[in-house]
Amino acid sequence: MKIEVFDIPLEGLNIELEDTPKIDGVTITQPFKAILSLDKKGLEVLVKGIITGEVELECSRCLKDYKMQIKTLIELNYHPIEELNREELVELKRDEMDVDFYREGLIDTDDIIRDQILLNIPMKPLCSEDCKGLCPICGTDLNKFECQCEVKEIDPRMAVLQSLLRRMKKYG
Repeated sequence: MKIEVFDIPLEGLNIELEDTPKIDGVTITQPFKAILSLDKKGLEVLVKGIITGEVELECSRCLKDYKMQIKTLIELNYHPIEELNREELVELKRDEMDVDFYREGLIDTDDIIRDQILLNIPMKPLCSEDCKGLCPICGTDLNKFECQCEVKEIDPRMAVLQSLLRRMKKYG
């Protein structure tokens, strides 16, 4: 949904919407619901609200698909993109991290929802904190079965010494 900034009344605008944005690599299992409040101060627009929904992810340890609920509060300040072109490039401060820009007087709520989904998906998704993953030798799901593989963990810093020991035994 596109919102015309100049159409936002002085008392603000409250909207509720449901959206299933298309995001490469992300499966949305429940449409995302957003309850947003838009307040305008001059050309600046403050967007506050809550976004909830569900995505399906692949566990980075055991490779099983699982569902994850996303529920996030947002507070974004929108400025016209023309303002960015007039200002010098400066480093953002912590309190400026929730700033975004709108073009041609339009704020796209689809972009807000999509951005919040992407920001809330973990970099290494886990089906549970205690997921044991897969055996690196035989591929058995260690959450369901125990395998008989002998896994020797070698400190990579000592691997060179181990190869020297093997050579010494070979020639000695």
